[in-house]
Amino acid sequence: MPNVSRKKQKERKEGKSPSRMIDERIKELGDWRGEMLTQLRTLIKQAEPKVVEEWKWRGVPVWSHDGLICTGETYKNVVKMTFSKGAALEDPSGLFNSSLDGNTRRAIDFHEGEKIDEEALNALIRAAVTLNALTFHS
Repeated sequence: MPNVSRKKQKERKEGKSPSRMIDERIKELGDWRGEMLTQLRTLIKQAEPKVVEEWKWRGVPVWSHDGLICTGETYKNVVKMTFSKGAALEDPSGLFNSSLDGNTRRAIDFHEGEKIDEEALNALIRAAVTLNALTFHS
């Protein structure tokens, strides 16, 4: 995908930060998916104020702290929040509803009009950060 690579190079040359590129993605979506991504982003930052925002894999918002926590992918009918080590996380509220077959990742698919269980998601994000810290510092 040479065009993608050139686009990324151009964005870097223009000095766009990953946070700004996420802002632009939200704005360009202009619908419920942008609103959902904004809500998820806010919750991630509340759960871990030291989170680092990144822009990877042909334009996917990524949040990291001592390693990748989760991604925020947008599709036509869903906003998918994928936790890189989700299979290792306790999910007592049953938030994970996608990518359940793998040994590593787990995801939450959010649909239009769906309400976010903020307390449960906050706990899941904090658990992912804790797991990263244990792995990173061992």
